[in-house]
Amino acid sequence: MKSSFKQVNSQKKTKRSNYYIPIKMKFWLSHLFSLIWICLSIYLALPWLKDLTEVVSFQVAILIIAGISYLPGYMNAFLIMSLILDRQPHFKDEKPTDSITILIAAHNEEDKIFQTLRYIDNQDYTGNIKTIVINNRSSDQTVNEVLKAKEDLKLEIELLQEDKPGKFHALNYGLNFVETSYVITIDADTLLHPSSIRFLVARMNSSSEEVCAVAGSVLTKNSRDNLLTKIQEWDYFLGIASIKRLQGLYQGTLVAQGAYSLYKTKCLKEIGGWPDAIGEDIVLTWRLLQKHWKVYFEPLAVSFTEVPNSFKHFVRQRARWARGMVEGLKEIKPWQQPQLYVKYLTGINFIMPYLDITYTLCWIPGLILAFFGNFIIVGPMTLLVLPLTLISYSILYFYQRNYVFNRLQLRIRKNFVGFILFILFYQMIMSPVSVYGYIQELFKLKRNWK
Repeated sequence: MKSSFKQVNSQKKTKRSNYYIPIKMKFWLSHLFSLIWICLSIYLALPWLKDLTEVVSFQVAILIIAGISYLPGYMNAFLIMSLILDRQPHFKDEKPTDSITILIAAHNEEDKIFQTLRYIDNQDYTGNIKTIVINNRSSDQTVNEVLKAKEDLKLEIELLQEDKPGKFHALNYGLNFVETSYVITIDADTLLHPSSIRFLVARMNSSSEEVCAVAGSVLTKNSRDNLLTKIQEWDYFLGIASIKRLQGLYQGTLVAQGAYSLYKTKCLKEIGGWPDAIGEDIVLTWRLLQKHWKVYFEPLAVSFTEVPNSFKHFVRQRARWARGMVEGLKEIKPWQQPQLYVKYLTGINFIMPYLDITYTLCWIPGLILAFFGNFIIVGPMTLLVLPLTLISYSILYFYQRNYVFNRLQLRIRKNFVGFILFILFYQMIMSPVSVYGYIQELFKLKRNWK
């Protein structure tokens, strides 16, 4: 009797653990939660709307409040519910042995390239790894450092020369020499966790045939440099990672970033490789998605990259990202994407310029006015967005700590000051910088690759 009771109990537990919510249901449940939230926001904001219409027209008041409260609140609510519902599928095999090729485009990377190659050499991946370094008009000792790595490391390294300037030229040239089914791209300053490649390939092998790429997780390696890098540490750890998880859940990660991603070689070749764009990895990913393929994200495939430690380089990088997004939208409109989830995700990008412009031209001046006692733009209602942001980051923090960092035996750095500055001030920097990038793209100003 006891035995049969235990068996029934065990079956119940199994049924519970195997309960699966379809992606479509997760998508609509998240929208339902967001709709409830925005309806509540609209109701609570009626006095705010009334006061603002006494200063500007009703239409302008709606545009301002929607840009700094309604839409950000809706998006944060959707993100929270999606993160709560997200369950990363189990790997079919955590120790794949597929042969892979790694492409590294290198331009003046003498102080970084050897260390990057050494970290690849230290991977616990048992399949064959061939690394192709494409020297792109370096004027320093990059070539000598690669030749030194060929001698000192056990890694199979091939050195190529590409004289046409531009990362996309280098990667496309290297792609001609790829003979494996899978190809990984990493930046010359990216360091891989010892199990990173193993988890990246395992996610691809555990996915359906339509998956053509898997984006790895990119974190900061130089967060101790100064306050700017301390803030960016939280952006990569919480901000970018949360968006990647959201997009990965709906099978439409919008950027399989060149800094660290895995692709099916045949898919890359079918779309003609990397495009001539300042955001070459963004446009590349959107072209892949347009082919009815899917792009996943693997949080356990952790890499560490060097983030800008000067404000000038930070502005260049983030403005370049904003331009890359616009390039993608100009080439492939959200409604031209074949999959529902991708239409929605790229649709969010479609309204980002509006949100960034509203934030820059209305919220920041409104905050200054609030310090002088004028709450006509920034007042108590705008604080409703902050709890949602904190909730979403808290969910992701515990996920990153318990599922990713503990499993990889990593430790989260104590960086409280960076966190506070990230929460309170980061968007005040990001939105104007993004607007600067939109203006650059609008007037086709000179491209800055670094």
